[in-house]
Order: sequence, then C-alpha cells, then structure tokens
Amino acid sequence: MSDTINTYNPATGEQIDHYQLMSAEDAERAVTRSHEAYLNWKKTSFGTRADIFNNLADLMEERIDDLANLMTLEMGKVTAQGKQEVQLCAEICRYTAKHGESFLEDEARVYEGGKAIITYQPTGVILGIQPWNFPLYQVIRYSASNIMAGNTTVLKHAQNVFGMAQAIQQLYEDAGFPKNVYQSLMIDGSTASELIKHEYVRGVTFTGSDGVGKQVAEEAASMSKKTVMELGSNDAFVVLADADIDNAVEMCIKGRVINNGETCVAAKRFVVVDSIYDEFRDRFVAQCKKLKVGDPSKEDTDLGPMAREDLRDELHEQVEKSVNSGATISLGGEVPDEAGYFYPVTVLENVTPGMPAYDDELFGPVASLIRARDDKQAMEIANDSRYGLGGGIFSTDTDKAIELAKNEFDTGMVNINGYSLAQPNLPFGGVKDSGYGREHGGYGIREFVNIKTIMVASKEA
Repeated sequence: MSDTINTYNPATGEQIDHYQLMSAEDAERAVTRSHEAYLNWKKTSFGTRADIFNNLADLMEERIDDLANLMTLEMGKVTAQGKQEVQLCAEICRYTAKHGESFLEDEARVYEGGKAIITYQPTGVILGIQPWNFPLYQVIRYSASNIMAGNTTVLKHAQNVFGMAQAIQQLYEDAGFPKNVYQSLMIDGSTASELIKHEYVRGVTFTGSDGVGKQVAEEAASMSKKTVMELGSNDAFVVLADADIDNAVEMCIKGRVINNGETCVAAKRFVVVDSIYDEFRDRFVAQCKKLKVGDPSKEDTDLGPMAREDLRDELHEQVEKSVNSGATISLGGEVPDEAGYFYPVTVLENVTPGMPAYDDELFGPVASLIRARDDKQAMEIANDSRYGLGGGIFSTDTDKAIELAKNEFDTGMVNINGYSLAQPNLPFGGVKDSGYGREHGGYGIREFVNIKTIMVASKEA
C-alpha cells in the first residue's frame, strides 16, 4: 500500500490533508522511547500526575472549538456533539486526577504466619488501537487511566482521523507530560499488529470490530500479553407493555441517531411488545421524519454524514440484504444523490433472525423494529445476540426493570427509561462477542497494573 494516507471531509468528499505513515522500524523505536519514558514516569508521584491531568483538562476546554471542528471535518460529527465529547474527556481527566491514587492504594491483609501488602504497580508500555467514531474520547478513555497508573502509552488511531491523533499528542505535551509518555503513531494495521510482539509492549487495548479484535487478542495471547477488548454491539432496547411510550420513543431515537448512528453502544434493535407495537412504531417513525440530515457544522443539523464512503456502502448493503430476506422499509433506505457520505434515517420492520438487521451491527442511522408477543419474549429476543455491550428497558415499573436488568439482560450495561453514553465514574464494557475488560469508574485503571502480593513473615513464625 502507499506510504501516504489521505483524509477526506465526509460531508463533501473533498480531501482534507495527507500524512506519511511511519515505517515499522520507526514505530518500534517509538515503543522503545516509550519504555525509556516509563522508567522515569513510574517514579513520579500521584500528585504530580494529577496536577498534569488537571492541566490537560483545562487545555481541552480552552481548545474545545478547534477540537470539535476537527471532529466535524474529519469524521462528520455534529459540532455540538463534538463539544460534548471534549467536555466528557475533560471530566475523565479530572476524575482520574482526583481518584486515581485512591484506586491504587496499597491494601493490608493478614495470612497465617505474617502480614501481607497488596500493591498495584505499573507494568510498562500499553498499546492502544482505537477507532474514529469518538476520536478524542476513545483515546483519552484508555490513555488517561494508564498514564495515571504510571504506565506509558502508544496509539494506533484510525487513519481517517490522523489529524486528531496529532492534536492529542500535542495536548499531552502542552499539558506538561514528559516527552514520549504519550505518543500517537502514524501507522497502519499491519504495523500495529507487529508492535504487539514488541518486547516492551506489556498490554493491548482495542476498540473496533469483533473480527479484528479477536485477531488482536489472539496475537497478544500467544505472547501472554493482557488485552482489553471493546468490540461493538447490536444493543437491544426493550419496550415493555407498561412503558411510557412518549419517553421510550424520545430516548430510543436519541440512542439510535447520536453520533450519526455510529456508536458501539447505540440503541440498534427495538424490541416492542405487541400490545403497544403499532403505537410505538407510528410515533417513532413520525419523530424520525422530523430529524434533519445535513451539514454537521450547522446548528439545526441532527445528523451529519457517515464517516467514510465505504462505511455507508456497507450499511446500505446490510439494509438491502435484510429487505431481500423479508424486512420492510418504513422510512429511508435509499442513498441520496448528493455530494458527501450521507445516509438517511432508516426504519426497518419485520426484522427476523438471519437478517443483518437482526444478527449484525448496523453502524449507522438504521433502526430495526422487532415485535414481541409479551414481556417474556421481548427479553428473550433482546438476549438473542452474539453481542452484549449495552441495552435498555422501558417500563413504568422501575423495580421490575431493575430486576430484569440485573438477572436477565446478558450485557455489560443497561439503561432504564433513558439513554446515556459513557460516564467517568461508571464502568464501561461488555460480554460475549462485545469483548471483555472494563474502562472508567476505577476499573480501567487496574486493567494493566501488576497486582503484586508482598508477604512479610512474623517474627514468631
């Protein structure tokens, strides 16, 4: 392949910039520099690290307009949502600064014959392989906790957001982090795969498709290197018979179209009990018709373009395959004849197993409506997926919904009567083909540390 990567504005199809890929040798040397930085960084105090992370949060807020505009330019994010992403990242940095030390405090225990100390120590260089859909958040999510723990990180970002990759490294360095504690490497997937083997890479965190993620995990496991995998999903939002339909419609649409529908933890399958299905469907379609797809930089735009032309084409192919297998289109479903990589808000009905709209992740603004006989079957359909990242339940009986979420929903996260993205103080991650490991909430900071036991024998022993 060419050593030059071009980036394009998805709203127009016009080229934005071009970047030179690093050679494999240069990437390996960057990892070595990261290890050398680690040897010094791990000796710094939590207080020092916290101060710099607070600086980083302040810098993000100072540059919020530039960062949000860069997201809009490179991957088509609605600008207002880009600003929300920047603010979330600043909050993650401040949360990490405030609580990081307490999450890694030594623990004292006793054992027969003495006392023990359990200590959480950094391990070295962590390789992050991250996608384009939340180009700042995905990187801060893994890098902040690991750097606070005393590790250093190198990033392989998606090639269509290389501008953001450069901006993130600049943020880290301008905030006061020592050189090479964080590095964005302009590399392709094959070079990243080779870096997994590097002697100084101690762990790998990956966000992306389950197919590629499993290959990354297999490569790392062959060398006994730990991984954290966040592999997307086909989240079901269940609307039970006693749901507040107006609220369910509002939250389900929000969960489907946020970030142009390109969200791993988006609401994708809508499993609605038969007794209220028609009413829900009619309101859902009516509200979807009001959404404006257009220029993501304009304030009245609800959805921008998809991030790349190939992603739009793949989504449309999934829709067509589903229709050819018996699904019906209640809204949208046609590629517009205009510049840019736009796709309309689309609603599919009569969705059944064996269709892409039922079995696979549709990474764009396509909603799959599925009718269930009753509450029991609705939950069975929700769990009828190889994925298990998030999901939702709508019911006016909150206690019942909580019990279903706890005991029946086979996912890592569940929304009840609402829709929320990631929160700094709550764990994020899934089960089944959606991956393993957790980020945020004090859990991510312990994923790549050495949980070391020190046993001190008593004099009497």
